[in-house]
Amino acid sequence: MAAADVTGNWLAEVAAPNGNVRKTYYDLKQDGAKVTGFLRTSGFDRPLEGTIDDTGTVTLTLETMLGANRPSMKTVGTLKADGLHLTMRMRPDMPPREVVAKKVADGEGLPPARIEPPALHKVRSNGLAKTPPMGWNSWNKFAGRVTAEDVKGMADAMVSSGMKAAGYIYVNIDDTWEAGRDGQDNILANSKFPYMKGLADYVHSKGLKIGIYSSPGPSTCAGYEGSYGREEQDANTYAAWGIDYLKYDWCGAARIYKDTDMQAVYQKMGDALVATGRPILYSLCQYSRQDVWKWGADVGGNAWRITGDIRDGWNSMQKIGFSQNDHDQASFARPGHWNDPDMLEIGNGGMSAEEYRTHLSLWSLLSAPLLAGNDIRTATPETLAILTNAEVIATDQDVLGKQATRMSRTGDQEVWVKALADGSKAYGLFNLGTEAAQMKLPVRGKVRDLWLKKDVSQSEFTVPPHGVALLKVK
Repeated sequence: MAAADVTGNWLAEVAAPNGNVRKTYYDLKQDGAKVTGFLRTSGFDRPLEGTIDDTGTVTLTLETMLGANRPSMKTVGTLKADGLHLTMRMRPDMPPREVVAKKVADGEGLPPARIEPPALHKVRSNGLAKTPPMGWNSWNKFAGRVTAEDVKGMADAMVSSGMKAAGYIYVNIDDTWEAGRDGQDNILANSKFPYMKGLADYVHSKGLKIGIYSSPGPSTCAGYEGSYGREEQDANTYAAWGIDYLKYDWCGAARIYKDTDMQAVYQKMGDALVATGRPILYSLCQYSRQDVWKWGADVGGNAWRITGDIRDGWNSMQKIGFSQNDHDQASFARPGHWNDPDMLEIGNGGMSAEEYRTHLSLWSLLSAPLLAGNDIRTATPETLAILTNAEVIATDQDVLGKQATRMSRTGDQEVWVKALADGSKAYGLFNLGTEAAQMKLPVRGKVRDLWLKKDVSQSEFTVPPHGVALLKVK
C-alpha cells in the first residue's frame, strides 16, 4: 500500500511567452498503488492511468488524442508538502516542463454544459473556392508567437516575392490571436493583434485576403477563447472586421460533444457564416474523423482536413500525402469543396529541396489547398522557385477539380495520375526510396516536364531518392 495519497483535482499552470496561461487539470483517484483519472485541458479530456509507490512518486500514462501514429505520453510526479511536482509535456514532440500542481476544488476545469446541436440540413453554398484555396498560414512557422506585424510583413512579402502573382491570396492567422469577450460577449483580439479591423484593411490594400481561426468548443487547441455558444455573434464580428477565411478546429468541442455530433456542430457555424452576407471561406479542421469528406460540403465546408497535423520532415509528409488513396476521398473533391492534407512545410528547413518538390507535386496532384507555412520574408530563391512554379500550381488549380489517385505501387515507387480539364493528364512518378530509380511513364503522348518547364521526348526517367518526375501528357 502506497503511503502517499494523490486523490484529488490538481491544477498545473504553464505561462506561455505571449502571456496566456495554459491550465492542465489532473483529476486523480488513488486505490492503493493504482492511480486512475482524467487529464483535462482547454481542448481535451483524456483518461489517465498509472501507479504510485511508497515514496510518493506517481507515473501516469496518457494515450495521445491522435492515436497510434503518436506515442503515448508519460507524466512523472512526486507528492510533496507544497503540491504535486510534475514533469509534463504539452505534446509528445515537445521538451518536458517542470511544474508544481496545486490541489483545487473538485469539478474545477470541467467543461460548460452541453448545448444541443441543431437538426441536420444542408447549408447554402457560399460559391467560393472553385479551385483549391492558396495562401499562407502562420502556424507551421510561428505557432503561438505570431503577431499583427508578422502578418503585415507576410502580406508585403507575398506581393514582393511573386507569391501573390503565383496565386497565393489568403494570409491566415492561426490560433493564439484571441483574448476573452467584452461585456456584450463580443470576441476580442489580444495585445498581439490590437487592431484586427485595421490589419484586415492593410491586407486587403495589398490585393490579398485575410483569414482567422476558431473552434466550436469553449476553448481552442492552444487554450484561447473559442466560439462555443457564440457562433452567430463571432461570425458577425469576423464579417465586421473584414475576414475572408475561417479555419474551424474541433479541439475543445471534444470535451462536450461526441464525434457523432460533429456534422451538426460544424453546420451551426456554416449557417452563421452564410448569414453574415460576407463571402467567408469555411475550412473544417477535425483530422478526418467521422469520414468528413462525405458531409463536409453539406455543412458549407470549402475544405476539410483528412489527416492529423503535418510536421516538417520526410516521414510525416510522405505518410500523410501517400495515404490519400486509402479511402474513397478523391470522389468527393470537386470545385468548391476540397480534401485538405494540411499545410505546406516548404522552406522551413526540415526537408531537402528534392523532398519539397515532392511535397508540392503530391499536394498539387491531390487538388489540395496550398497554404505556405514558412517565413516568406526570408525565403531563399530556391524556396520561392519551388512555391511559385506556375506549371505545377496549374496542376493543383485545374478547373476540372479532379483529385489524383494512385495508378500503381511497386516497392518504393508509386505512380499517381490526375485528369485535367484540357483532356490531358498529369502523372507523378514518385521514388520513396533512398536510391535513385529508373521509372517509366505508363502511357504514350506529348510529354511536358513540369519542373524542368519544357517538353521532353523520353518515356523513362531517373527519379532521385525521395524525388519526383511530374509530367503532363497529352
